[in-house]
Amino acid sequence: MIQRNLEICFTPAAFDAHADSEAVVVVIDVLRATSSICAAFASGVREIIPVATVEEARAMKEQGYLLAAERDGYVLDFADFGNSPFNFSADRVNGKSVAYSTTNGTGIMKQAAECHDVVIGSYLNMSALCSWIIDQQRKVVIVCAGWKRRFSLEDAVCAGAMAERLMESGRFTTICDSVHAATDLWGAAKNDLMGYIEKAAQRSRLRDKGLDDCIGYCHTFDVTDVIPVLREGRLVAL
Repeated sequence: MIQRNLEICFTPAAFDAHADSEAVVVVIDVLRATSSICAAFASGVREIIPVATVEEARAMKEQGYLLAAERDGYVLDFADFGNSPFNFSADRVNGKSVAYSTTNGTGIMKQAAECHDVVIGSYLNMSALCSWIIDQQRKVVIVCAGWKRRFSLEDAVCAGAMAERLMESGRFTTICDSVHAATDLWGAAKNDLMGYIEKAAQRSRLRDKGLDDCIGYCHTFDVTDVIPVLREGRLVAL
């Protein structure tokens, strides 16, 4: 059995060191972008178009797209709604195209677009995504969206949970210290995940802004079996 290489990139600032055109890249932004994207596809969204900048988001709105966009947790004043997974209800997004721009998550999606596949990861689709990744028989790079190109605890813990499953499959090997660090973090967190995430800076940021109602949901395993994948600049469901 051929084992494929597994790496974790803790911040988009380090992505160029991990980039590989033949790799599957998994983007994780637990609070809240990738959790919200999985929720949107579970609600039947047709496609999500990630855009990196405020200017691009405004242009998409002017073209008539439904727009979900925020910066630092706050909904942009010209957007239809923001970045909570609860915004992406079926009555709002089912069958629709949604343009999407966030502080951290959408930028790395575009940065990684030249790799073989870019898929969206979260606790919400963990089991389905890990099964699919194992079947691909390719190198995997898990990228944590972080916070403004910095390390983010909640993303690293989720990456560790995913890495543990992939390594336990026997299909992967690693010489990446970030994988060992992330799985150690997951080992420290998993018996009281919500208690551990109280340490995360992003958890405090959301609490301070009254935006923390989705914390538990974003840390719930296997709400959906959807796997969003980037195709020609648009996220669609596999």
